[in-house]
Amino acid sequence: MRVLLKASMDTEKANEAIRNGTMGKLIQESMEQIRPEAAYFTTDHGRRTAYLFFDMQESSQMPVISEPFFLHLGAEITYTPVMNLDDVQKGLSQLGR
Repeated sequence: MRVLLKASMDTEKANEAIRNGTMGKLIQESMEQIRPEAAYFTTDHGRRTAYLFFDMQESSQMPVISEPFFLHLGAEITYTPVMNLDDVQKGLSQLGR
């Protein structure tokens, strides 16, 4: 299932990760593990935030994906099912008229 992972990072923990040089490595390792089809980085409510769109094969992936963000960046994590245009069209075609 295609999902959106939103990781909103604690400012102080993210600042420390930048100062000690671990932020880049954590982001790179996460991208290699998750292999998102799209990744965007911005701020949300004054916090560094990552939006990662990827295909989650099993819900058991959630701890493996989430824990580095929790442990190293004090992140708040949300997972949201999402659809692309093809998914929406497929779903709409299945509606009775």
